[in-house]
Order: sequence, then C-alpha cells, then structure tokens
Amino acid sequence: MNYFEFYNIPVSFQVDEAALRRIFYQNSKKFHPDFHTLSDAGQQAEMLEMATLNNEAYQTLLDPDKRMRYILKINGLLEDEGKLPIPQDFLMEMMEINEGLMELELDFDDARYKATLEAVDALENNLYRDIQPTLEAYTPESGTRAELEAGIFFEKRNLLRIREKICLSFIIETFGKRS
Repeated sequence: MNYFEFYNIPVSFQVDEAALRRIFYQNSKKFHPDFHTLSDAGQQAEMLEMATLNNEAYQTLLDPDKRMRYILKINGLLEDEGKLPIPQDFLMEMMEINEGLMELELDFDDARYKATLEAVDALENNLYRDIQPTLEAYTPESGTRAELEAGIFFEKRNLLRIREKICLSFIIETFGKRS
C-alpha cells in the first residue's frame, strides 16, 4: 500500500494540505500506541507499525520535494537515475554556480555570496515555473509517464546541494570572523 492509498487520496503532485493534516490527526488517534496499551502484544505491534506508517506518509506527502520523489519512485522513474537527461543549459549554469562557490570557499566575498544565492533562487524559480503546469495536470489515469519530469527532480536536488554549500560558506565565513 502506498502513502496515497493509505490516506485514501488521489496520487497527485498537488495535495490539499488541510485535508492531509485532518487525515493525519485522525490516523494518529486511531493508531497511536498509547491508545492500545490494553491490547495484546500483536495488536500493539500492529498499531505501532501503523503509527509509523502514518508519520512517514504525512512527512512525505506534506513536503512538495519529498512528494515529487515519492511519486517518481512509485512510478519506477528513479531507477534509471544516472540515465535521465538533464538539459545542457542547466548543466552550464550549475558549472558557473559551482565556480562561484569555489571562489567563495577560497576568498569569501559578501557580494559574490549574494549573487550566487540569487542565481540559485532564479534557477529554482524557473524550474518550478516550467514544471508547474505538468504537476497540476498530472493524474495517474493519464497513463503518460513522460509527463513525470524526473529530470526536474534531479535538477532540484542539485540546486539543494548548491544551496547547502552556499550556506556552509556563509557559516564558515561568519564563525571564522568571530574566532
């Protein structure tokens, strides 16, 4: 049973967060081990397993990036991760940002830091703008796996790594000045 089936909601990149939260709380009351302390050991273990499933499903479906990864995974699109095409222009932009990061690591400059962060923000915004119509139109019944842009997920993941490096450079610079 996948997380969407567990919550009895349609597989979609767009979820109603309020409805998701309601289902999570209903399931929490239903499955929480504290409400089954008088049950036998087998029933307690089953409730613990269901409570764990409820928490994992909620955390995954609530976060747009985790939800995207999960949908791609249940559709078998993450298996060929290394074979997915990533646009050449995106790779070139990533190379430029990585060069800026290396410069930041060697010689931190506040202006370069802000420019690199703005470049990542712009890439991320463009990525979401371009993929949003596909995410909104997706239904499992459409049967068009091509509409699931797995490459977008990998681009987003690369941007997340870059953002982490930018933050790390900032932290090193900030704490380096204090010591």
